Amino acid sequence: MTTQFPAEQILVTSSSTPTKHLVVNNEGRTTTLARYGYGDDTTKIIDNENLLPTGLLSRLHASYPQHSGLLESREFLFTDKEHYSGLSGFREVCAILNNNGIDIGHIDEREFFVEVYRFLATRHSLNSINWDDYPTDSVFQLVFPQPGMINPETTQTYIDAKEPKARTQVAIEYMEKTNPHDGNQQLNKPWFVNDEGVLEFLDGSQHKYPQCQLVFDKTTQNCFSFCTYCFRHAQVRGDEDMFIQKDIAQLHEYLRRHKEVTDILITGGDGGYMPMSRLKQYVMPLIEDPSLLHVKNVRLATRALTFQPEMILTEKYQPMLELFDIMRDNGVQLAWMAHFSTPRELLNPSTLAAIRRLQNHGVNIRSQSPMMNHISLFMDDEGGVDVERSAQSWIDLSNILGMLCIGFHSMYCARPTGEHHYYTAPLADMSRIFNRIYRSLASINRPSRHISMTISAGKLAILGTSIVNGEKCFALQFTEARNMEWMDRVILAKFDETENKIDCLTPLDSDKFFFEDELKEIETQLADALQQRLIGA
Repeated sequence: MTTQFPAEQILVTSSSTPTKHLVVNNEGRTTTLARYGYGDDTTKIIDNENLLPTGLLSRLHASYPQHSGLLESREFLFTDKEHYSGLSGFREVCAILNNNGIDIGHIDEREFFVEVYRFLATRHSLNSINWDDYPTDSVFQLVFPQPGMINPETTQTYIDAKEPKARTQVAIEYMEKTNPHDGNQQLNKPWFVNDEGVLEFLDGSQHKYPQCQLVFDKTTQNCFSFCTYCFRHAQVRGDEDMFIQKDIAQLHEYLRRHKEVTDILITGGDGGYMPMSRLKQYVMPLIEDPSLLHVKNVRLATRALTFQPEMILTEKYQPMLELFDIMRDNGVQLAWMAHFSTPRELLNPSTLAAIRRLQNHGVNIRSQSPMMNHISLFMDDEGGVDVERSAQSWIDLSNILGMLCIGFHSMYCARPTGEHHYYTAPLADMSRIFNRIYRSLASINRPSRHISMTISAGKLAILGTSIVNGEKCFALQFTEARNMEWMDRVILAKFDETENKIDCLTPLDSDKFFFEDELKEIETQLADALQQRLIGA
């Protein structure tokens, strides 16, 4: 069983007058660090840079003991390898669990999911799971395939296949049905005419909204752990039509021609996978070349703080921190876009120390957080959405983000890709949860915009509900759009208690939404341009 130090026996802190409700003292802190088995260099970094002050640990644990892993004492189950990958890695994890008396069951069904979407888990993420109650643990749901994710008919076909090759073939055929590029992402691939008059496409980039350019660099097509809801599974699976940027100079050339771009967003996979030497090639021209002065922000989309924060607590990471210093000193913001969706992801010593180390080097950490059923959205005993429980978890997360000086950028709904049915919930319920979160928080801890869903037209947010001529309706508004002027209008859609896709809602008082005709024109133009490229190839 998981045990904790009795709070009443552990008085605290660095203050000369211990405060009883603060429950972590130096002895408890030392015990916690020993449990994590940090090496000498990491321990030295934590101590010398004051990354885990007892006052912070105490306040976090005292405020949120129900989420905190700071004073747990159970020995970790996973202590040797850093990563467990693929079918063999999944089986290795199951064997370790079995040796410790834990049988997660449904192995064939889970292995089918692994063959379709892959499996990757770090030691940190595996040890973050409460194995005493793993079925309801958010990280277990986040990383492990679950029964019921893939439809029962195809799953049974996989199970009935007698040979491993036959099973793999079932998985390969199913991959084509997983909608890997939802929202017409292939249309977002940018191009330009170079100085020789030749049309060049950026095969590893998307430019959908004026200010922000996405980059899928060749070094970031992997993750620290795979999220089972991943909406970029084509990238980590290595699909033929994945986005992959090999030529950095080509990206800079495009940016010189597009002065409206202020941000590059390095994603993948996981942007945190990029080596320092590669990131430096992206960043230094932004600092040294006056024709790139308009690019002011570099966003790094990464879940390293959730899955492998220890990476940041090493001497090996020091050159990356020095690059962050250079960026700060030259007015280029490094925005670390984390994806925290549960308090549990934050309340461990590795993640807390890594956050503080990044912040000490001018990194602005923000969280763009997915609201996913079974992970950060919960059902009640009758199978309905538990609005109270779900909202409270998010309220706690929001306040913890505030305590750690992390900006709460946004919340978003499951995109219609992969096993969407497993993670989604009715928009009406998600709106109720968001409203409760929003009105419960102090303004500085609220997400910066309302919950949204990405569709081909843009990011469409649910502002709430209203009554028009006696009829209940959703009030929607774009927070990003293919035509940014669409953002100026509030859109009314008929209220629907069960619909879970925002682009399937019906206009309140017309046969189509105001932007639909123009969207079709834009998509046609983009598709024609891509077709011309194919003809010229």
